[in-house]
Amino acid sequence: MSNLILIPARMASTRLPGKPLADIAGKPMIVHVAERAAESGLGRVVVATDTVEVADAVRAHGFEAVMTRVSHESGSDRIFEALSAVDPRAEVEFVINVQGDLPTVEPATIAASVSLLDDPSVDIGTLGVEIDRDEERTNPNVVKIVGSPLTPSRLRALYFTRATAPWGEGPHYHHIGLYAYRRAALARFVALQPSALEKRERLEQLRALEAGMRIDVSLVDSVPLGVDTPEDLERAREMLAGKA
Repeated sequence: MSNLILIPARMASTRLPGKPLADIAGKPMIVHVAERAAESGLGRVVVATDTVEVADAVRAHGFEAVMTRVSHESGSDRIFEALSAVDPRAEVEFVINVQGDLPTVEPATIAASVSLLDDPSVDIGTLGVEIDRDEERTNPNVVKIVGSPLTPSRLRALYFTRATAPWGEGPHYHHIGLYAYRRAALARFVALQPSALEKRERLEQLRALEAGMRIDVSLVDSVPLGVDTPEDLERAREMLAGKA
């Protein structure tokens, strides 16, 4: 199977402007993400960006970058444009979308999303972690997965929500926004209009579920640190100290 890892990166973060180029252990954050992606061994790694400075920094560290339009409203739209640019012959079968603000993501975590596509009925693979802190169960910034268990480490996603769900005794799961798409599924997804539940919950993945697409979830051990604030950046620097 032919895999392509695409990492969307844009400079216009409201809480941490310019974060793809934020220095962590002597390298830009986006380069750390590209390194982790390459270490997964899944295949070619390309950063998709709308900023020349990001592309230059990525290339200076030996990775590929492709320029995309500024006007994209979502990372999935950006990676689809990038896919069309870097694979014009449509040879890639699986596309892995790794967010550009996950400098501590484990290579094995990335690989866990792709393994779900071994089942031909699965359109999209993603990741989850069991919640063990009570405050996260009610935090709307922690997106929860409502899913049907298939194995002890795998769910079939039925819904994603910012609410505390499902009700009753049992585990809750935190969604990690890293996706592996079949190429045809990504093309279908970006052609769909934003759905009613997607707009209400502000969760793009609900568009796929509302359209009848199947999303499976691999349960992993921990949530990779997403860098959204100056405090997150300091934590990442502490975690990756000495990785230059």
